[in-house]
Amino acid sequence: MASRIRIRAQLKGDHCEVKALMRHPMETGMRKDQTGASIPANFIEDVQVVHGDTVVMQAYWGAAVSANPFLGVRFKGGTQGDVVKVIWRDNQGATGTGETTIR
Repeated sequence: MASRIRIRAQLKGDHCEVKALMRHPMETGMRKDQTGASIPANFIEDVQVVHGDTVVMQAYWGAAVSANPFLGVRFKGGTQGDVVKVIWRDNQGATGTGETTIR
């Protein structure tokens, strides 16, 4: 399940502020469905923010993060027109990417 990420990047002074909303169920593996069967764990494990060819932020998440997580991060060194990407991978191997230019 490749997923789209809503992403925005803005220059604020000497920092670039990145905001991203990722669509993902973030299941812990501890809930049960209506029939009583366990819902398998399905959560984002790895998130990266990439500016040009440089990873400016990398996080390792677990099952405790809420569904459809929001990510906000700031970094120095961006300029208007540069490309910023957010990339995630979940514990089942699915990925999602989003890309925007800094405004």
